[in-house]
Amino acid sequence: MRVIGTVGLPGSGKGEVAAVAEEEDVPVVTMGDVIREECRSRGLDPAEHHGAVAKALREEDGPAAIAERTVPAVREAASRAGADAVLVDGLRSMVELARFREAFGESFLLVAITAPFDLRAERLGARGRDDSDLDVEALRKREERELDFGMGEVIDAADVTIDNTGTLEAFRRHARDLLVEDIERSAADGTREADAGGRT
Repeated sequence: MRVIGTVGLPGSGKGEVAAVAEEEDVPVVTMGDVIREECRSRGLDPAEHHGAVAKALREEDGPAAIAERTVPAVREAASRAGADAVLVDGLRSMVELARFREAFGESFLLVAITAPFDLRAERLGARGRDDSDLDVEALRKREERELDFGMGEVIDAADVTIDNTGTLEAFRRHARDLLVEDIERSAADGTREADAGGRT
């Protein structure tokens, strides 16, 4: 099974990559959903307590707590869909990256999506979601927190980087080509390994 993780700052295009994956029948596991589920299990509103619960999980169970909960969700998603690949949306730290590499080995591919701050801020404002209510300075501070947490190192450690500064159509095409070609190549490599292992 191929596991493709994505990392990127707000507005970079992670959601579009996830949408493309779903269009290609690749199950998507969002790390934020793990936190939202934990919020609900604690009787808290995810919209209000997402950040606090994420912090609490890491304090209670260690810095890899969210990744630890995501690994079985990835396996479950693959099993449920009978899929050859799963996309994991939203890595944030090197500890999380290490946990996924430990769990999935060479089957794990990390893809970073990058775009300049001004372009990402413009996209967030155009979405009409909660982020659009943030001023530019607030968004900068939010990103500083993400980077302080280690996201910049994760972006630098990516196996593949997609620059998302062109049109949405071009970006989606690039993402689709990457996903389809990588999954096909991974499946072919797995078949060759199985054939080699079966030889006497």
